[in-house]
Amino acid sequence: MLKERPKLVKYSLSFKREVVREIEQEGLSHLEASRRYGIKGSSTIKKWIVKFGKEHLINKVIRVEMKGEVNQQKRLEAELRRLKEAYAELSLKHQCAEKVIELANEELHMDLKKNFGTDVSGTSRDSSQ
Repeated sequence: MLKERPKLVKYSLSFKREVVREIEQEGLSHLEASRRYGIKGSSTIKKWIVKFGKEHLINKVIRVEMKGEVNQQKRLEAELRRLKEAYAELSLKHQCAEKVIELANEELHMDLKKNFGTDVSGTSRDSSQ
């Protein structure tokens, strides 16, 4: 069975100009214009705006930061990276320790985790008792 291909919609030059004009004169957002005219592509209208030299209609994000904020962001990212590496190392050590205990249990025929709090004679290792 053949898949049904999506419909290719082509807009006339005058239609594109009208949409851009409405955005500029009526203050419509790109989203409002796309809803009004059923334009599906998320960047279609932006491409038209650039094509017609109306880049001032495209929202630009300007980030204002204090000097310390940039350094703090980099410091926090580096700390997060170090913590992830430390966690990975500890996780591997824990897995190794678990495997050693598992192998020792098999060799000694006992549950070392269960018997960890008592010594061989059966008395508690905790001197406070």
